[in-house]
Amino acid sequence: MPSETTGRPADDATRLSPLSAAQRAEIFAALDPVPGCAKPDPVIVVDGVTRKFGGLTAVDVAHLEIQRGAITGLIGPNGAGKTTFFNLITGFDKPNTGTWALNGESLGKLVPHQVSRRGMVRTFQLTRALAKLSVLDNVRLGARSQRGENFFAALAPWTWRSQEADVTERAHALLKRFKLDAKAQDYAGSLSGGQRKLLEMARALMCDPEVVMLDEPMAGVNPALTQSLLEHIKSLRDEGRTVVFVEHDMDVIRDISDWVVVMAQGSVIAESLPHRLGENEAVVEAYLGGHHDQMLEFDADGNPVGATAELAEEVDDAVAKALQAGGDLSTAGTHPTGAEEKTL
Repeated sequence: MPSETTGRPADDATRLSPLSAAQRAEIFAALDPVPGCAKPDPVIVVDGVTRKFGGLTAVDVAHLEIQRGAITGLIGPNGAGKTTFFNLITGFDKPNTGTWALNGESLGKLVPHQVSRRGMVRTFQLTRALAKLSVLDNVRLGARSQRGENFFAALAPWTWRSQEADVTERAHALLKRFKLDAKAQDYAGSLSGGQRKLLEMARALMCDPEVVMLDEPMAGVNPALTQSLLEHIKSLRDEGRTVVFVEHDMDVIRDISDWVVVMAQGSVIAESLPHRLGENEAVVEAYLGGHHDQMLEFDADGNPVGATAELAEEVDDAVAKALQAGGDLSTAGTHPTGAEEKTL
């Protein structure tokens, strides 16, 4: 019988050990907030992972540890390498160098379904529901080791009917948990964007993961469903699961994260408690650029001098290049140096 609240078999319900809010606060308050800082009980450890596309370095993570049983937010400017990093450690892409492990077991040579079997699953920024299958069937597909999926076993239904009944019961329990039970027989393609996010989360939980990786779970979600999604993410932590999620909304980060990792130009540049991000100069630099606190200098006639004159010249060049390329001034100052982006 599945657990009423988790949708997984009752004999597995005690496998995960939730941390209380006080325990999590104590763990993270004791950490030295520097990139790659050691955690007391890391579930994921990453070392020397790089990914290059031609001459572009998308990911260059020297060392990173993810604390077990907590929610870790992964943030950074667009093009910081967050999704590429997700792709690497979940088996959807291969790095040029580096190793990473889940519970001490190396995952470097595994493909996505093997990573999932080890206990780590992910969702995508753009949902990947099978539109022509029912919502219920989409969730049932997430169950592992289904005997009926074997060609020869499929010809002997009496060998897998009881397992299929259990899988279906678990799927219904998860649909009820995510408030999609009324949509069970509808085509997945008929769901709204927010409902598809919930469907992906339900399908991910069918394999009873220890670690759930969420890539921008709030992207494109109707505000009416945002709070529901946040509560579901918190509930994963309350069950003892580890959650790592990419997000751009800082209010969301502060609301649900226990710890935050900041990436820029492919590297981890900072780690911090959520409410102390604004105190970190590296984070401010990554989001506001290198000139946000530069003292402006002018001569007696109001003309820029010194570093201010150089900055003004860079901005003028960027504006001219944008206009020559057929752009407009709304984007001309985005990269004052006019340099091409060197990381993804």
